Amino acid sequence: MKNHKSYCPIYGAFVALLLLLGAAPDEKLNVLFIAVDDLKPALGCYGDALAKTPNLDALAARGTAFTRAYCQQAVCSPSRSSLLTGRRPDTTKVWDLETHFRTALPDVVTLPQHFKAHGWHTQAFGKIYHGGYDDKPSWSVPTTTPKKPNVGPEGQALVKRLKEERPNDDKIRGLPFEAPDVDDASLADGSIADQAIDALRGLKDKPFFLAVGFLRPHLPFVAPKKYWDLWKPADFALPEGTSIDGAPKWAPQAGGELRQYHDVPKSGDLPDALRRNLLHGYYAATAYMDAQLGRVMKELDALGLREKTVVVVWGDHGWHLGDHGMWCKHTNYEQATRAPLIVAAPRYKSNGLICNSLVEFVDVYPTLAELAGLPLPEGLEGTSFAPLLDDAKKPWKKAAFSQYPRGIPGTGRCMGYSMRTERWRFVAWEAKAVAEYELYDLEKDPGETVNLAKKPEHAELVKTLTAQLKAGWKEAKP
Repeated sequence: MKNHKSYCPIYGAFVALLLLLGAAPDEKLNVLFIAVDDLKPALGCYGDALAKTPNLDALAARGTAFTRAYCQQAVCSPSRSSLLTGRRPDTTKVWDLETHFRTALPDVVTLPQHFKAHGWHTQAFGKIYHGGYDDKPSWSVPTTTPKKPNVGPEGQALVKRLKEERPNDDKIRGLPFEAPDVDDASLADGSIADQAIDALRGLKDKPFFLAVGFLRPHLPFVAPKKYWDLWKPADFALPEGTSIDGAPKWAPQAGGELRQYHDVPKSGDLPDALRRNLLHGYYAATAYMDAQLGRVMKELDALGLREKTVVVVWGDHGWHLGDHGMWCKHTNYEQATRAPLIVAAPRYKSNGLICNSLVEFVDVYPTLAELAGLPLPEGLEGTSFAPLLDDAKKPWKKAAFSQYPRGIPGTGRCMGYSMRTERWRFVAWEAKAVAEYELYDLEKDPGETVNLAKKPEHAELVKTLTAQLKAGWKEAKP
C-alpha cells in the first residue's frame, strides 16, 4: 500500500511551503534563551535616548518587544524561579535568595527540563538560576560558568586587600563601578559569549535549548573602558530624590545592596558625583552586555539558524536608578517590577512591532512550549502570549501581579501584593497589625509620586481594586 503522504496533494503542498520557509515538517525549533541580570528597560528599543544598545534594538526590530512585561518578584532568585517553573512565588515558596524551589516543588518540571524531556539538548552558560542554586535536572550537561573575572584589576586588588584586613568578614564587596582598559573577553560576560558561541557551533545540527545568562548590568557596574567612553558625565541628569507622598514608610527602600560596596555611604543621600557615576556605570555595563549578546546573535545568523530559532531576551526584574532616592530593586514599584522582554520567533506577524499588552514572566514558560509545539504540563500559572506574536494589539490580560515581603516593626514579616492594570498600580500590605494600601495613577503620574489610596474620592476604586487583587491572576486571564 502506498504511503498516504506520498500522494496526498494537500500534504505535498504543505511540505513545499515548509521547505520554502526553511523548515522541515517535523523540525524542532531551537530556543536561544537569554537572561540578563538587573536589566531595566533602559534600551534604545524601549525609547531610552541615552542607551547604546544596537544589538537588542536590532533583535526588537525583527521580533516583538513587550513594553509592559512584569516579573513576579523584583529580586533575582524569586523572579527566576517563577519564570523557569511557570509558578508564582507563593507556589514556589521562593521569596528570598536562600530557598531552592525544589524544597516546595521537588517534582516540578522546569522550562528547560520540559524541552529536554521532549528531545532538545538543554545547556546553560552563566547565570540562569540564582548563583549557587542551579538545577541539575534542567540540563543535558552541567552549567558552564565564566572563565574570566566579574571585576577588573583595580576591583580585584581592592577586594584582596580588604579580605586581608578583615579575614572574618564574609560580606566584603569591592568597587561599585569600574572601567578597566581591557578587551571584552577579559571579563565574565565576554567569556560567557565565547562559550555560547562554541556551543552553537557544536549544536547547529540538533535541536537545542541554549540558555545564556549575562551578568551585567548587575552591580558592580564593570565594563571595559571603551563602553564607559561612549558617554560624558554631563550626559546624565541626576534624578530627583523626593520621597513618595503618602507611601507607607516601609514600602520604599534605601538601596541596601548598593550600600555594601566600597566607599558608598551606609545611609542617607548619595553624593552627586557618586550618583552620576552610578548612572554612567549602569549604562556602560548595559552597552557591554549588549555587545556580547550581539556576538552570539551574529554567530546564530552565520550558522544559518535564524529561521529555526526562537530568541527570547529578558531582564529578571527592573532597577531603581535613584528615583525617589531609591537604588537597586526590592520593591513593588514600576521601576523594579517592569523589565524588558523581547521575543523573536520566525514567521510571526507581529515581528518588528511593539506590544503594549500586559504580560508576566510567568507566561514565558507556556509561550515557549506553545511555539515549540509542546504540550503544557499541569500546574502552570501563566498564560501563553503566543497570540500576541500574531496580533500585537489583541485584547489581553486585565492585570499583572507582583509581590515583595517587608519586615515591619511591631508586626513582623508582611507580604505586599502588587497589581498593575492598564492605568493603575495597586499594592495591598495586609498582616495582623497592619492594613495599608498604595494606589498610583500611572496615566497621570507615571513616576508614582503620589499615593492616592487614602483620598476619599478614590475610596470606591480602592474597594474595586482590592476585590480584583484578591480574585488574582486566574480572573485576569485574557
